Amino acid sequence: MKNIFKPGVILAPALLMASCGGSQKEAEQKPLNIIHIMTDDHSYQTISAYGHPISKLAPTPNLDRLAAEGMLFRKAFVENSLSTPSRACLMTGLYSHQNGQRQLGKGIDSTKVFFSELLQQRGYQTGVVGKWHMQCEPKGFDYYHVLWDQGDYYNPEFKSRESNGEYIKEEGYATALTTDHAIEFLEERNPDKPFCLLVHHKAPHRNWMPETKYLDLYEDVEFPLPETFYDDYNTRCEAAHTQEMRIDDDMTLIYDLKVDELKPKTVRENDWLTRSWNQSLERMTPAQYEAWMAAYKPKNEKFIAQNLKGKELVEWKYQRYLKDYLRCIKTIDDEVGRLIAYLEKEGLMDNTVIVYTSDQGFYMGEHGWFDKRFMYEESFRTPLIIRYPGMIKAGSVCDALVQNLDYAPTYLTLAGIEKPEFMEGNSLIPLFSGSTPSDWREYLYYHYYDYPAVHQVRRHDGVRDNRYKLIHFYGEGHHNDAAINCNELYDLQNDPNEVNNLYGNPAYAEVTQRLQKRLDKFRTDLNVDEY
Repeated sequence: MKNIFKPGVILAPALLMASCGGSQKEAEQKPLNIIHIMTDDHSYQTISAYGHPISKLAPTPNLDRLAAEGMLFRKAFVENSLSTPSRACLMTGLYSHQNGQRQLGKGIDSTKVFFSELLQQRGYQTGVVGKWHMQCEPKGFDYYHVLWDQGDYYNPEFKSRESNGEYIKEEGYATALTTDHAIEFLEERNPDKPFCLLVHHKAPHRNWMPETKYLDLYEDVEFPLPETFYDDYNTRCEAAHTQEMRIDDDMTLIYDLKVDELKPKTVRENDWLTRSWNQSLERMTPAQYEAWMAAYKPKNEKFIAQNLKGKELVEWKYQRYLKDYLRCIKTIDDEVGRLIAYLEKEGLMDNTVIVYTSDQGFYMGEHGWFDKRFMYEESFRTPLIIRYPGMIKAGSVCDALVQNLDYAPTYLTLAGIEKPEFMEGNSLIPLFSGSTPSDWREYLYYHYYDYPAVHQVRRHDGVRDNRYKLIHFYGEGHHNDAAINCNELYDLQNDPNEVNNLYGNPAYAEVTQRLQKRLDKFRTDLNVDEY
């Protein structure tokens, strides 16, 4: 199989299937379908197939099924741990500085070719539902039903081809509604043509509002604190000290943790988080609001009466955060199960490549943090599961370095389209056999640009191989932050939690030199214009 998938060779879907045991006739009748399911901020720590202590207490059986029937990637990463840049990377197969989407908000260069356009040209029916979050129209899609901006958990607004550019409110919960529209696309498609469907869930993005039926789920569960929960960042650059993403200091009781009883009667005009919380409640139906208050009001009143301080308060915040986050994950798992059930009913499971991933990782209290952005493992690394029985042996595990740049080339190759020369990623198909080709990548490049901005994570780029990671923080400061030019080096084998910065340690001089040389090469080869 490795010889078949050499770069530059156009491989038709028929040959893809025939090479994996199906007959040529069967393959010609059934070109491959593709479903890309992507959540927002879903951590690998909270998918039980990855075996993390948190997920053992909050299992995800439907996602685990995809892993059991497909391939679990343990070293999947992003090139920029931020929502909109990640989506631009998916569509273009390009790094942020190449596709223009370095930060949230404006940026995407819509003149770049989206892989969906190339699939359309090859006769694929294309659809995207849920979160789009790029300031351009969905391009290369026959069908779209996308959320306004980040989307709201309750009764969100969607735009479609039929809505004439308007976002129209729909009653229900965003995760379920997104699945509804995914199934709508599948039901309305031409069954004689292959399809590619992107199912992009808003959940579990901040502020983690669960579905009404799960408002009390895990209430009696005590989730374990991460080893680094009380990290003091002792060996790290200033960037780790000046971030604003600490559960202790930066996670709000009202907006993030839903303690509505603490809401002031008069909201200050600049208190956008409290105003956002008000809007979240106001958009609920009476029945939704009644269920919400019935669940949270007694819990909140108990919390207020305890008058927690210090360590007890921050650990309470952690538990409330984890429970709400994991309640959102429960609905995601349910809805993935509903989509799988539809595919089974329609006889589509054997001929459809199903991919599950997130737009980046997320902190579950590691280093005392929530959110993402840093090149540290919890946000840099993302979950990735691929199921396709025609090419992937059930229960496979892959430890090759893969990146979200690789999705577009993979989907094009599956459709029999040669990867365009401008795309930076590699098709993942050579990994489906369960072994890693000798010429597979040895390094990954990462670059985060969004500073000054919410959470105040400093700009940085870096390189990672299978064991070591080199990070360079740079740039002028903002407000109380000073200019920064600082490096960090980690031995991920001996220090998987990344608490011991080895940069400047003579024992690691050779490793540092090698990684710096590779980082410089990335910057040159990719024409990176700031670092």
